[in-house]
Amino acid sequence: MAVGVPENEVFAAADAVLARGERPTVERVRLELGRGSPARVGNLLDQWWEQLAGRLRAESRLPGLPAEVAQAFVAVWQQAIHSAQGVAERALIEQRQVLASERERAAAVEEQARQDAARFRQQAAEAVAARQAVELRLIDLELLLAQRQTQVEDLQQQREGLLLERLETQQHNQALQQDLQETRRRGEQERVAQENYVRGVEDRAHREVDRAREEGKAVTGQFKEAGRQVEQLQRRLESVQAELSQSQQRAAAQHARADTLEEQLKQVREAPTAKRKPRKGKAVPMQAADGQ
Repeated sequence: MAVGVPENEVFAAADAVLARGERPTVERVRLELGRGSPARVGNLLDQWWEQLAGRLRAESRLPGLPAEVAQAFVAVWQQAIHSAQGVAERALIEQRQVLASERERAAAVEEQARQDAARFRQQAAEAVAARQAVELRLIDLELLLAQRQTQVEDLQQQREGLLLERLETQQHNQALQQDLQETRRRGEQERVAQENYVRGVEDRAHREVDRAREEGKAVTGQFKEAGRQVEQLQRRLESVQAELSQSQQRAAAQHARADTLEEQLKQVREAPTAKRKPRKGKAVPMQAADGQ
């Protein structure tokens, strides 16, 4: 709504309302103008009512009329002025009531504005406090994220180390399995060789015994010579039996070594994270045993 409407426009609007036979009020004058604040129009309307009496008195001077007509005309104008003053007083009372209502409404609006401003200030303070809390929480979360990232990197390094240890353990297990297979193969070969050797010794012993028996039957007359030959054969048989016993002991030792390697492989499988370097030359003790 426009503020500072000219007084001549307000006066002209009030005259127009009065010319229609209506009492000039703030709302009617504002409606006639199409603008203007109630306070501005009310103040100017008060001035219009004050000037209205002077305007009517100036118009009451009508020279050149008969005395009776002039007196009647003056009486009419005085009655009109009196009526206009009553109307003006009533309008003034209404304007004062409107102004009082406007003041009360303005005071209520101002009080509401103060309350709203206080509420907004409180909300702004709460928002600032909340923002500060969120910023602190964000800083804590960033620190926590950095710690978690460091832990993740440490776990990745540990995982890589465990994978490397696992690979080394697998390679060690493969080497042990190869050593065990080689030991079993050699042990099997030595066992077969020992069995063939023992079988050959037994065959030779049987042949010697058979030949000795045949010779004993053939040289019955030569008892002493035969006894000496029998003693020699017995010694040879004892030697062969001793050699057979040693061969059996070596075969048993080979079997014991194979069982030991199998037990070591089982322990390695049960503890996959333990670091063990492959032991080279597991068959050297066997070769040394073979040379005995």
